[in-house]
Amino acid sequence: MPIIIRNISRLLFILPGALLVACATQQMHSTTHHLDIALQQDELKSHGLAFITPSTVTGQEEDKQTLAFIFADVMKEMRPDIRLVTLPETLSAINRAGIADEYKRMYVDYRDTGIFKRDILAAVGKATGARYLAQMKLSSFSQNSRSRFSALGLRMFQTKAASIRVFFQVWNSLDGTIVWEGTEEMIMSRETSTEKPVSFSVIAEETARNLISQLP
Repeated sequence: MPIIIRNISRLLFILPGALLVACATQQMHSTTHHLDIALQQDELKSHGLAFITPSTVTGQEEDKQTLAFIFADVMKEMRPDIRLVTLPETLSAINRAGIADEYKRMYVDYRDTGIFKRDILAAVGKATGARYLAQMKLSSFSQNSRSRFSALGLRMFQTKAASIRVFFQVWNSLDGTIVWEGTEEMIMSRETSTEKPVSFSVIAEETARNLISQLP
């Protein structure tokens, strides 16, 4: 009995400290690469940027709209100088212009070739009033967790982690060329005593900040 009591006392002593560490520890590891191809300073400010539908790997289709929403929100915050057309505004403009079928075919071709047809890009640019079009590809997203501390068989907290890889391109709708591109890979983890995971929105927002900060 005395041994059990001593062990319980130790547990009660270390538990508060362990939980404090768990709540306070968060880590991010990211790698960002970008290539300035033909996008000059102030071009986005002068001619506008419209988001078009992101693409993704099978199984992540539900995250496409969220990704576009997050990137647009971060863009508004970080680059208020750019006239921005959000994805819902772009889709509405496409529907009003009567080019929804052409837009759909453009994405079917893109899956096979990685190319957006010039004439359809021009039509989208005209419909939105923006010369430049932003397109993202969600290449991967995953979440996981594992136990990080236990005493007397009791789990104190877990490491919750998420990873994401996003590819971001800016196209010139006038001539159908890629003028800027970047890619971001990020792993975010935190120690927690709750079941709450590292959410898609949280890691996607950090990814958006890193990529958008590289735009001229």
